[in-house]
Amino acid sequence: MKKLIILDRDGVINKDSDSYIRSSKEWIPIPGSIEAISQLSRAGYLIAIATNQAGIARGYFTEKNLNSMHQKMVTLVAECGGKINTIRFCPHHPNENCLCRKPKPGMPTRILKDLNILPENSWFVGDALTDIQAGKSAGCKTVLVKTGRGEKTFKQQEGLTNTLVYDNLFTFCENILTAGN
Repeated sequence: MKKLIILDRDGVINKDSDSYIRSSKEWIPIPGSIEAISQLSRAGYLIAIATNQAGIARGYFTEKNLNSMHQKMVTLVAECGGKINTIRFCPHHPNENCLCRKPKPGMPTRILKDLNILPENSWFVGDALTDIQAGKSAGCKTVLVKTGRGEKTFKQQEGLTNTLVYDNLFTFCENILTAGN
């Protein structure tokens, strides 16, 4: 049985910024996140990224810049012996009302279909309520990490029913691998 972990990017894997992460130079991993992804991958989990990137629509950076950031992430994970199986992103402005922008379930649903994974065999890990909503709407088990916007999201307690909470991606990784889920 294949298992999948879908990860939000900014605030979960890398440090977030209110002024957007605009280049691979600005893309800085949160300590332990690359190692966590690599460990999960080596343990047999498929790894997917689902990230809203409205900075493209706003003209802050290009899709080429985004691809450069993602290549840096993929390379760092590979250097630790892991693999990211797919990366999905929403380039649209929040006002465009597209189907892929979280909290809508378009990205996780597409990932599940593309990788042929049942929702009950998947986790969606994020730092914002929109991540949790997208994961739940797609039928995934949900995890909030307290990095990025996660601490603020946790304090609000809204919409977190049946959502596991961890300090960061690495502690989630340790727990899921120990529990064998």
